[in-house]
Amino acid sequence: MSLLEVIKKAIVDSGTFMTQFKYPIILNADVILPNLKPESGGSNEIYPIKHMGGWRISDTDSDIIELGNHFVNKLKRKLKNPKSLNQGEFLEILNLFLEKNGEKVSLACHVDSSDSSYTCLMIEKLGFLISRDAIVLILEASLVLELWELLETIIVQGLVIHSSSSNLVQSLIEKNRSDLLCLCIMHISDLQLPDLLSILKYFLSLPKHAYNSVISVRKEWESQALLAIEKATGQNLSKKRSDLAKQASVLLMKAYDGFSTFELCLHYVFASPNLDELTLSSSVRRLNGSEMLSLIRYLGKWLRKYEKFPQSGPCPKAASKLGLKACQWVPSLETVVKSLGLVLDDYFSSLVLYSEFHEELKLIEDVVKSLASEARLCCSIENVLQNLIKDVGLCEGLFPRDDARVCV
Repeated sequence: MSLLEVIKKAIVDSGTFMTQFKYPIILNADVILPNLKPESGGSNEIYPIKHMGGWRISDTDSDIIELGNHFVNKLKRKLKNPKSLNQGEFLEILNLFLEKNGEKVSLACHVDSSDSSYTCLMIEKLGFLISRDAIVLILEASLVLELWELLETIIVQGLVIHSSSSNLVQSLIEKNRSDLLCLCIMHISDLQLPDLLSILKYFLSLPKHAYNSVISVRKEWESQALLAIEKATGQNLSKKRSDLAKQASVLLMKAYDGFSTFELCLHYVFASPNLDELTLSSSVRRLNGSEMLSLIRYLGKWLRKYEKFPQSGPCPKAASKLGLKACQWVPSLETVVKSLGLVLDDYFSSLVLYSEFHEELKLIEDVVKSLASEARLCCSIENVLQNLIKDVGLCEGLFPRDDARVCV
């Protein structure tokens, strides 16, 4: 029997697939692993993998699982008739559940329960104890009751799982919550193609009545740009950090100025690690004519920005070192060029029918020519530098180090 077959047999025999839902939370391994002992086999035991005995979860984990099951069953009954559930009753049920969990692990939220931020703070502290089934129900109730701050906390804390992300995205689109859709892109690591496509189409044809919820996105970009300028002009930073702040301020200014509010939302889509070339190509094929033109105008703006500010490049370190998180969400020139290339390659023949496209294409053509000439010049300079480096290496091999510079 091969090792793979042994592993498969051990998994089946242990009943892992049947018992994984019995433990809906992350168990504390510190009190489980030390008690595991290999079961003694007979003289004919030849398998390299042996069953382990002594499996037992802690009383605390057992109590938390029981609390979670009770909470899920209670909330399910309430959600069978959502109209009978009000915000006060739901928050009371949720707070009681979180408080009991906090008692089990000796964690408390030192804020008065009457405070409006009490539930959100409890989620931040105890969210890791909430099971997947419970999270799905909490999301459903929060959407029904329009508890946007609670939803924001759950998303930012990374508690949304893939099985509930699609329903969440579609519900937020129906509710026109552009700000929360941006948070979904930023904090849900496994957003799938249908979710990204829905978000992309939404931002490319944003309804007029959705602008109220997108104002906060513009304010966030504006505050990040002002913070970068403040740090760049401050006197309390070292030269290295000050230079980083100056680079970040130019980058954020470039990403903020000249873009409409919905285009600021698109920054998150095109800077997302979930958006690879295959996903983008599949998404682009599902856009209609007006959405395609909006996308081309957006990408054209980025090309002009990169032409105007060639000295400004990505600076992801500014996010961790200076707190300028928006620097992580500025689309790179590479992404912009690839995206525009995919659009033009697949849809050029149909887009030429739109007169608006002709004007946009002329503007893009001029920028592309300028960038291409700069790229050719950079390639020539790079070749010269590579040859100089080789010459320096050769000189260092033939002459003493102090005389190597004479050869160059």
